[in-house]
Amino acid sequence: MRADRVLIATLALLAGSACAGSSLAQAPLAQPAPRSVPASAIGMKQSFAPVVKRAAPAVVNISSKRLVRQQQADPFWQLFGIGAPRDRVEGSLGSGVIVRSDGVIVTNQHVVENGQDITVALADRREFPAHVLLTDARTDLAILKIDLPPGEKLPVLTIGDRADAQVGDLVLAIGDPFGVGQTVTNGIISALNRTADPNGDAGAYIQTDAAINPGNSGGALVSMDGELIGVNSFILSRSGQSSGVGFAIPAAVVRRVVETAMNGGHSVERPWLGARLQSVTPDIAKSMGLATPSGALVADVWPGGAAARGGLKQGDVVTSVDGTAVVDAAALNYAVGNHRPGESVRVDVRRGGAEQKLTIPAEPAPATPARDEQQIAGRNPFEGATVVNLSPAVAEELGLDPFARPGVLVLKTSAGAAQQIGVRPGDIIRMVNGRDIKSVHDLTAAVGTPSSVWQFTLERNGRQITATVRA
Repeated sequence: MRADRVLIATLALLAGSACAGSSLAQAPLAQPAPRSVPASAIGMKQSFAPVVKRAAPAVVNISSKRLVRQQQADPFWQLFGIGAPRDRVEGSLGSGVIVRSDGVIVTNQHVVENGQDITVALADRREFPAHVLLTDARTDLAILKIDLPPGEKLPVLTIGDRADAQVGDLVLAIGDPFGVGQTVTNGIISALNRTADPNGDAGAYIQTDAAINPGNSGGALVSMDGELIGVNSFILSRSGQSSGVGFAIPAAVVRRVVETAMNGGHSVERPWLGARLQSVTPDIAKSMGLATPSGALVADVWPGGAAARGGLKQGDVVTSVDGTAVVDAAALNYAVGNHRPGESVRVDVRRGGAEQKLTIPAEPAPATPARDEQQIAGRNPFEGATVVNLSPAVAEELGLDPFARPGVLVLKTSAGAAQQIGVRPGDIIRMVNGRDIKSVHDLTAAVGTPSSVWQFTLERNGRQITATVRA
């Protein structure tokens, strides 16, 4: 009986629908309401299309070509002219974001590194040659510029510098994976201030599970407000394809690099705290009576540096910076590095069981001794090597330990003895024929004295290497 009532009700509903359909067929079709960016989580479940429509036109494809020297045989045989290196053309494919309507584009530095022929393809499929305004290896960002027809303005993606992003927020990743064309994927913010090196300053990234694949590098990570909150940079994956662990450079960092390029700078000047830091571990927290293992322990202070003049001392634990809790050493370095030189950094410090508030000046690392960049010539083991005096400023620029003792750093090598015997960029020259090398002047004096046998000591990745070669 109950089944009969359900059947009768269903037939009545169908009959009513048929009648309604008949009347609708005679009425004019209603025009769809204009779509806008959804204002709620419920609206977001319906479609991301309005956000994509706003953001996608500002995301571009970037391709570059570079010459790569390919080793054909063991270097020993090259001494006899066998298997000399050959140059081949290698391509790179990535994405970029238009941040200024006059054709300024931000992408990853590794997308255009050593690129000699860079082409930008817009969303409307037009292609333009691009030139590099600035590259910053520390952040893996590059700023490009394309020349537009007179009077043309390109769509841009606003750099969102909001501090209220939260884990769980919805985001879109827009780029050109595998070169198939512009593609949109969605996900959430999985983590904030994520770093690959808890004791260093390798960045504080936005982690997302939005699919990021090869070719997405340099593309946009977009908020539901249609703003650029990050530039997609790299993924963690065992297969080389997206596994849901992707990382984007935060908008605050992107803004600093873009501002530097627009002001005519060729490198980003970052404040340096002037302190060697160590992340607080559970053991350190227990020994110091800290409630939780968070913060940055000051292991050393550079004499006369910003930290020392601001009152920071060895053994202090920095618990917050500018009112934001410090999770680890990388988070503190990141927060200080985001200041502009000349500003002040407010830090909360735990010292001897008591809390103190300090103000530290934001200033670049000291460039003492002077750089004195030179290329070594003559018949000696360092012929063709470009060297500089090692200072905290040079170390910061190259991502080395700023607390390394002074010496002479190899920047690069060209054709010459240095390259042939295996001297590498990053090596620190410590001794030549029994003479301590503390400056470029010391090195040029040492190699200026003829010798039939050369003995020298290098420091490479913290290890001492001593070699003997004949002229």
